[in-house]
Amino acid sequence: MTEINTRTLLITGCSSGIGLDAARTLSERGWRVFATARKTEDVERLSGEGLEALRLDYADPDSIAAAVAEIAERTGGRLDAVFHNGAYAIPGPLEDVPPAAMRAIFESNFLGWHDLTTRVIPMMRAHGGGRIVMNSSVLGLIATKWRGAYCATKFAVEGWSDALRMEMRGTGIEISVIEPGPIDTAFRKNAIAAFEKWVDWEKSARADQYRESLLTQLYEGSGGGYPASDVTKKLIHALEAPRPRVRYFVTPHTHVAGALKRVMPARLLDRLLDRA
Repeated sequence: MTEINTRTLLITGCSSGIGLDAARTLSERGWRVFATARKTEDVERLSGEGLEALRLDYADPDSIAAAVAEIAERTGGRLDAVFHNGAYAIPGPLEDVPPAAMRAIFESNFLGWHDLTTRVIPMMRAHGGGRIVMNSSVLGLIATKWRGAYCATKFAVEGWSDALRMEMRGTGIEISVIEPGPIDTAFRKNAIAAFEKWVDWEKSARADQYRESLLTQLYEGSGGGYPASDVTKKLIHALEAPRPRVRYFVTPHTHVAGALKRVMPARLLDRLLDRA
């Protein structure tokens, strides 16, 4: 990889939250950042900040191909790092998540990540290495009820990342996974929009349960979270350390979840999480 002031980095999901903080911070550190977002208006706003902004929607393979081709043209075929960040949730009991909704969330949260990764690996191989960092979740370590669709995509990212890390050994391409807990982002707002699009709760066998508690959990929740900069700090280490870690835990929730996953029997952990 080149010196820090010439390194190139592609970040997805930069319209707000984690991706936006990462794009701003890494740009300030001297990286040449390609900040991507799904919506044209967000791309224009990022460009207005002085970032090199491109449209990239994980659910749109043509946009992935176009973004990678544009980066290759601008850099002479060099891309040193990718931070996979864009994802969303479809909250609700799995029995109420239509198959089409599950296909859609996997397209955005996993299959698009794979598509982008397979397109950038040849660029990294050509220059002797690179860094690929996945923004996973505490819900990629443990599953909780009502979040099954999102958990499924993050569990997929975890296994895929482990296999990719082993396969890339000896190529100079390092794979790391960041595991955030609750972060202060627009995640809940986006999840509500997905719920309203896909889940017909009034026809559910759990309609009374929705009225009694599930809708309140979704629309009110616990609120708050840790700053996006906590994730960016881990990202900096994953990108710049001579020997990056395999996994980076962010927030106490993730440290606790990781420990419980290792030592607690599955059914006992189920009961504990059911009370959370």
